[in-house]
Amino acid sequence: MPRTGGDAPTRTARRAAMKPQMNEATMFNARTLAACAFGVALLTPGLGAQDLLPSRRVGEPRVAQYRNFALKSDLATVSTSAGVQASDAKMIHERPAVLQDLDWRPSRWVTGSTVASTDPVDQLVFSFYNDQLYRVVVDYARDRTEGMTDADMIEAIAAAYGAPSKPASRAARAVSGIEAESGTVVARWGGADHSVVLYRESTYGAGFRLIVTEPQLDRLAQRATADAVRLDERDAPRVELERQKKERDDTRATAEKARVVNKAGFRP
Repeated sequence: MPRTGGDAPTRTARRAAMKPQMNEATMFNARTLAACAFGVALLTPGLGAQDLLPSRRVGEPRVAQYRNFALKSDLATVSTSAGVQASDAKMIHERPAVLQDLDWRPSRWVTGSTVASTDPVDQLVFSFYNDQLYRVVVDYARDRTEGMTDADMIEAIAAAYGAPSKPASRAARAVSGIEAESGTVVARWGGADHSVVLYRESTYGAGFRLIVTEPQLDRLAQRATADAVRLDERDAPRVELERQKKERDDTRATAEKARVVNKAGFRP
C-alpha cells in the first residue's frame, strides 16, 4: 500500500515521545550498572584481601570483620594484611589505655599492572584499643559512588552483611566523635559482636562512609578516650612547667657548650 505524506509527521511524533523514555531507561541502567560494579568490587578480593567475608553455611552468623580484616586483630596482623608498616600507626592516647590509628589509602591500580583498580574504597582508618582492632572507618571514593542512591548502597552492602536492621535510637547508646561527624545514618547491620553502619556525608559533593565496630571494645575505647582527656587536663599545668624547665635547661646546656668551645679558641 503506498505511503502518504501524512505518515512522516506521525513517525516523527512517535520518535519524539520515545526519547524521554529512552533517557530514563539509560539513567536507570547506568545507576544499576554502578550498583552492580560497587557490589562486585565490595565482594571480590581487594586491598590485599582474600575475600570480603569467608564463605559460610546457611544459617551461620555473619563474621565480625571488614573484608579480610577481622575485628580484635592486633596491629601487626592488620598492617601485614594491608601491606603497610605497623610503625606508621599514630598514637592517640597512651593512658589509661593505648589507642592507635592506622591510616591507609589503597592503590588506585591493580597490583603488578597498569590497569586501574575498580575498588571503590578511597581510604581506611583502623583504630586499635590496647592492640585490638575495634573500628574500621571506610570512606568510599566519590567518583566510584557517583549517582548511586542510598538503596543502591544498601543493596550492595547487604550482599556481605545481610538485611539491614531496624534503625536504632541514638539515645540508646553513646555516640563517638567519629560517628557524630560522619553524616546521616542510611542503614545499620550487625549483632552482639559487630556493628556496621552506612552514612551519607553531609558535606559538599557528599559521599558514603561505612563504619565497622566491635561494640564492647568500642565502649571501652570511648571510656578510655574520655578518661585520657580528663587526665591530660588535670596534668596540663604540671606538664607545661616541666616543658618550660626542660627548655631552660636545654638553653643553658647549649650555651655552656658554646662557651667552652669559644673560650678555648678566643684570642683578644
